[in-house]
Amino acid sequence: MNDYERLVATLLRFEQEAKLRPLTLGEALNSLAGNAYALIALILVIPFVQPVPLGPITVLGGITFIILGWQMWRGYASPMLPKKMRNIEMSENSWRMLGNTCLKIVNFCHKFTKRRMLSLVEGRQGQKIGGMILMVSGALMTIPFGVLPLNNSLPGLAILFFCFGDMESDGLMTMIAFGWIVVTIIYFSAFFIGLYFLGNEVFEYLKFGT
Repeated sequence: MNDYERLVATLLRFEQEAKLRPLTLGEALNSLAGNAYALIALILVIPFVQPVPLGPITVLGGITFIILGWQMWRGYASPMLPKKMRNIEMSENSWRMLGNTCLKIVNFCHKFTKRRMLSLVEGRQGQKIGGMILMVSGALMTIPFGVLPLNNSLPGLAILFFCFGDMESDGLMTMIAFGWIVVTIIYFSAFFIGLYFLGNEVFEYLKFGT
């Protein structure tokens, strides 16, 4: 069973288990096989890809991805999540909605992915590159932007494409993930620069208006 088939089976299993009682993220992720960074990151990142800012939840998510990235960078066999994230309970409907969204995205991208540029996704080097993507994207998520649109979705897309690359052994998806990181940095920088100049204009207006 490859990672794609394992993802489908895993999400269906989570939905079935949640029929009996609410299933926490920790319980669900504990049942994943050892080296499951891409599967865990994919499940966690889906809510953050939406363009609507999620406030403090985005910061918590960003910290979680930093921790996952650090563990992957260091070569840990099994990832561990922060306690607050592990204790989040999800109902059958929540798992169904998450699973359906996740599978729609994966099914679409599965048509375009293939094994290529393997040095970017396999072996110790692939682990370090993946860990770097998770840490940088997570750090960008933690920047408090309030109501700024896309503040969680742009770094979320970087994580999403890392997952595709890792699951399908597709180095091109990893390159696209780095591209989304660059786009995020440019977008955030433009916001800060615009805010700086706007602040100067307001200051000048108030100074000369008094």
